[in-house]
Parts: sequence; C-alpha cells; structure tokens
Amino acid sequence: MEKNPLRDCRVSLVAIATLAVPASAHHSFAVYDADTVITLTGTVARYDWTNPHVYVFVDIDGEDGEAVEWALEGESTALLSRAGWSRTTLAPGDRISARVYRNRNPEQHEARILTVVTPDGTTLGRRTTNTTLPSVGARDLAGVWDALRDYGDYEFVRGALTEQGTAAVSAFDESQSPVQDCLAFATPITTILPYRSEIELAGDRIFIRSEFFAIERIVYMDGRRHADNGARTEQGHSIGSWDGDTLVVDTALFAPNPIGNWRGLPSGPRKHVVERFEPSPDRTQLRITFRVEDPDYLVDPWQGEIVWDYVPDGEILPFTCDPEAARRFATP
Repeated sequence: MEKNPLRDCRVSLVAIATLAVPASAHHSFAVYDADTVITLTGTVARYDWTNPHVYVFVDIDGEDGEAVEWALEGESTALLSRAGWSRTTLAPGDRISARVYRNRNPEQHEARILTVVTPDGTTLGRRTTNTTLPSVGARDLAGVWDALRDYGDYEFVRGALTEQGTAAVSAFDESQSPVQDCLAFATPITTILPYRSEIELAGDRIFIRSEFFAIERIVYMDGRRHADNGARTEQGHSIGSWDGDTLVVDTALFAPNPIGNWRGLPSGPRKHVVERFEPSPDRTQLRITFRVEDPDYLVDPWQGEIVWDYVPDGEILPFTCDPEAARRFATP
C-alpha cells in the first residue's frame, strides 16, 4: 500500500512557544515520575474495573516484612480492553509483577501501570498501538475512527498567555479538576485523546460521539448561526459546513471550564474553536486540524493537527464514570 502522507503526522501547534505540555500529562498523571521505572511484585488485594481509570490494589512486602498496600493506576476500561484486559483479568489473591512509574512523593504508595505480568505469565500493557492502516477506506466521514496512533508523541505548544491565564496555570492544582466530578474535558481536547469516535451523518445534523466519557456532539448543518444569548455547555454549540469533502465545524457558547484549554489552563465564555475534518486520499484516515481562540486566557490562538485511523469493524465501548474512582484520580 502506498504510504499515506498523513501517516507520520504529529501535533503541531502554531504559536509563540512559551509553554509545552506532553499529551500524556492530563489529570493527575503529572504526579508520577515518568523518568524512572520500578518493578513491584505482590498479591492483588482488590481489582477495580472502573472509569475514568482502572485500579489494582496490591500488597507489597515492605522492608520490615510488613505488607504495604499500593494503588496501581491503569488506563480506562476501553483502552485496557483493547490491550487484552477484562474485568476478570485479575482477582484477589493473584500474584503479579508490575512495571510502573511511582508517585513523585515517596510517602505515597501509588504508581501508574506500564505493564503487568499475570499469574499465567501473560504480559499486558496499558494500550494497544495501531501498527497498520486498514486495507479499505471509508465511503465518507461516517464510521468509527481511532485516535491512538502516535498519541504518546504529541506535544502541544501554546502561545503567550494573558495575565489571567498565567495566574491560573501558576495556581492550578488537581483538586480544581472537574474530572473528580465526572466532568469531561472540552472540545478540542476530547478529539486529541487516544479514544475511538463515531461519526454519524444524519442530514441536517452530524453526530460526533466520543468513547471518552460517552460525549456526544451535535453539529448543525442547516445554516443556523450561534445564538447571541444561547445556552452555554461544556462542549459548546457547533455549526458546520462542507468545503468539498472536508467538514468544517465552528464551535462557540462554551461554559467556563477550569481545565477547558488543557491541564491547568481554564477556558472562558469567549472561547471559539474551528475544526476541519479532512479525509486522506485513500479515506483510511481523517486529518483533524483545529484553531482555538480564547481572549480571556490566550494572547495568541493555538492550533493543532492530529490523525484518526478508520476502523471499519470497530466499536465504541461503554464509558461510565465512577465518582469514587474519579475523585481518587484527581487527588494530588
């Protein structure tokens, strides 16, 4: 198959480079030391198959011979399912070994899972990386698309922040994250995350359904405009148009969000996002570019580009947020 020019796409945010944020640093993953990998061996005390993240509680032998319980944090059930996990993969009493990033605070017995070796010797990772493109392309934008490819390599560069934005980033801590209340990120961040999405073309409306937090966006294609005093929502109000076979989506009327412009940077009521969903020539991928304006927090707009892979036989897995797991995840 001829190499697709979108295959090696990376996110490129065109702005003055004053702040770079790795794509993996969302929610409380920042509390883990990603520069050091340790191995923990112990006995499973509890296995919580929950969202937004799965947890494995493991009794590890301490230096004094006393067992110490560690909380090992995994990905969501959707991502782990595609990596070979299930709700019955582990059970209390199982002896496992895990490669992890541990909490930067040595007093916290918490770690982020990289791989786990199960009692039968199977090694399971946290995600399954897409290695090949589908052999058949989509007829149009409709269908299931996957954002996992190259996700860990994305780097976002924001331009200069306003005084208000700089102060917000400096003051941010995880206790402010709305994720602890099972509230998802706002557009376009949901597009960037390594989940699957389904697009449905329904005449004068287009539905974009993300696996992440089961978000559904409605793009109105009937020529309407954003209402002057329209209701504000977390994902905003989207209107669309066609530029050839490229879908152009204009979104406004966002509700203010404490992490609406990525981790630590809020979004305000004047946030405005324009996205373009452009199919590759062979229609095996969608190139998505976006531009975000938010004059309350951003001096310069920030722009990005990612790629979704077409998954002709793919499905969207359920994602029900568990409040207890969400509050645990947002704890600094």
